[in-house]
Amino acid sequence: MRLNFETALVTGATGLLGNNLVRALLAQGVRVKALVRSHAKGLQQFQNLPGVELVQGDLGDVGSFAAALRGCDVVFHTAAFFRENYKGGSHWDELQRINVDGTRRLLEQAYAAGVRRFVQTSSIAVLNGEPGSLIDETQSRPLHDADDYYRSKILADEQVLSFLDEHPAMHACFVLPGWMWGPADIGPTSSGQLLMDVAHGRLPGLVPGSFSVVDARDVAQAQMAAAVRGRKGERYLAAGRHMTMRELVPLLGQIMGVKTPTRLLPTPLLFALAYLQEGYARISGKPILLSLSTVRLMLREAERTRFNHSKSERELGLQFRPVEQTLCDTLAWYRTHGWLPTA
Repeated sequence: MRLNFETALVTGATGLLGNNLVRALLAQGVRVKALVRSHAKGLQQFQNLPGVELVQGDLGDVGSFAAALRGCDVVFHTAAFFRENYKGGSHWDELQRINVDGTRRLLEQAYAAGVRRFVQTSSIAVLNGEPGSLIDETQSRPLHDADDYYRSKILADEQVLSFLDEHPAMHACFVLPGWMWGPADIGPTSSGQLLMDVAHGRLPGLVPGSFSVVDARDVAQAQMAAAVRGRKGERYLAAGRHMTMRELVPLLGQIMGVKTPTRLLPTPLLFALAYLQEGYARISGKPILLSLSTVRLMLREAERTRFNHSKSERELGLQFRPVEQTLCDTLAWYRTHGWLPTA
């Protein structure tokens, strides 16, 4: 795919999607301004890759980095307040400030700086359908059926659509990823945490629910294609492959060469474990795999993770690599970088 822009700003650049998008853009010869909250983390992630300019800033104060938007042809907005929301407690104020208000301010500052292309990283969270059905971009989730994070993503997308109505010269579209996996997940996100928990034998059992597993590198390709080919105001799914945890965890174990649990944890035990893990997270500040919000989400969204990608395949040329390759590459990255012992 030939890109028709020279300079891009990527928010959330050290995140799983953001850093893979930065690398994909660099491979196409695009100059990248990478928005990072921590300069040290930016250096750790990109190791002074040529073509990357680190811009320190936060979506809570867009004005502090607004000058970096000048000279950019497109903004890829991948940043979001997410991980803390699933450690327990109420985080709506931060979700509103970063995901909703921050998106609006970013659009305003980008437009004032002369940017006329914007790719919003939305989520499968903004869609809903009957369990077992094939869900497409037209099936919007109502606000009353959304948890706080889902609600923030719906409202953030509404901010983008509202801005488009007010500014006809602006072009923006949406990419909707599923559960992302891939190399360079230094957060780690929930996928990286699951991989390490499986590697260390920390899973007490299998959890219910299903997921749409996608490689972050494939989502990055969808983002670049959306910047070139995406139609104004349109949504494009990049959700990946429907899988249950009964399928995913044994596959991870097979790739790693470790034994994995076979029994499904009963729902009451899941809630008890989540309650204990939330307490651990509050004390230690470390990431956890299960929270009360996560358990409720898994139970409610079970079998609502089958998505129809025909629009993205047709309009963006989207393709997905095999899940096995994604898991192998993710594991290899953690081993190569010392997070896990080599095989």
